[in-house]
This record gives sequence, structure tokens and C-alpha cells, in this order.
Amino acid sequence: MKIHQLSVTYLAEHDRILVRINTSAAKEMRLWLTRRLMVGLWPLLSKLLTQHLLKLEAAGRTLDSADPGLRKMLADFRKEEFLKNADFETPYQERPPVLDQGNAPLLVTDVDASPLPDGRLRLSFNEHLKEAGGEPRSFQVEMQPKLMQGLMHLLEQALARAQWGEPLGSPAADDGSSLDESQTARRPRYLN
Repeated sequence: MKIHQLSVTYLAEHDRILVRINTSAAKEMRLWLTRRLMVGLWPLLSKLLTQHLLKLEAAGRTLDSADPGLRKMLADFRKEEFLKNADFETPYQERPPVLDQGNAPLLVTDVDASPLPDGRLRLSFNEHLKEAGGEPRSFQVEMQPKLMQGLMHLLEQALARAQWGEPLGSPAADDGSSLDESQTARRPRYLN
């Protein structure tokens, strides 16, 4: 399956992120990502992608023992290079899709991520719902580092809109700024 387009949108009424993957064969896969899932998935994907980007550097394996600051700087440079050449301007094609897993988006309950020797990252999205009583559903995709970085960028934007950043350790939450007391008092708090 060749991925043609990706769309990542935070839907406040569902408090979920909807990921749509459009293939060149005009098939579409829809995935719901919940906050609970993203708490574990975001750090894992960030770590895997950083490790993978560092392996693409000419220094390769010698970076494994390098200073963490240097590793972060090189990974950030590679990410910026990918993003500079990415196309985020072309609108997602809103044509009636041939849905690959039925009409309902896959409610992802777990993700298996495996780096492949050829540089791609294999992601298996799984839905295991005990109360549904139906068969578990899953979807697997293999992404080149450039496409994976694009997905991570779109997820990062959706996470910022969702305001899920703090527990996920997103860059928006780690910008070094801190809230003063007046901002903390106005900040909404939820117990759930």
C-alpha cells in the first residue's frame, strides 16, 4: 500500500484525534487516537524516530555513545530538514473514500512499532474492544522516515490543539516557559 496523503485532526466533541490515511488506490483508513493511548505512544514514537534519524547520519553507530545534547541537535536538524521539504499546503482530498475497515474508524487500543533494517518504521494499529464482542481489527503501515516525520509533525499540531501536551512531554510543553500564578489560576482543571 502506497500512502498518498495523511490528515490528523483533533475533534473536541469526541476528545480524540482522527487520523486519516489516504492511499494512492483511493482507499482510506481512519483511526481514533485517544489521550490515554497517546500518553504512551508519543514518547515511544519520538524516541524511535530520533534513534532512526541518528542512524541516517554519516557518523552512524558512533553517535550511540555521543553526548545527549549533540544527539538531540543532530536529530532536530534532520527533522527540520524533512519538514522544510514536506508538503503541508495541499488540502486533504475529500472524495468519497473506499473505507478499508468499514465505516467506523478504528479505535486504536494499542500500537506495535518496529524499526525495519531498510530505514522504514512499521506501525501496527490494533483495536481490541472487549465490550464490542466482534473480531479485533488492525491496520499495518510501513513509513519512510520522511513520511513518519510528517506524521509526527501533524500529530504534534493536533496535540497542541487538544491541550494534551503536558503529560505527553510535547515540545509545546517543554519550551522553557513557566506559568505565573495568575495564569495557573485561570487554567482549567479537570478531574476524570
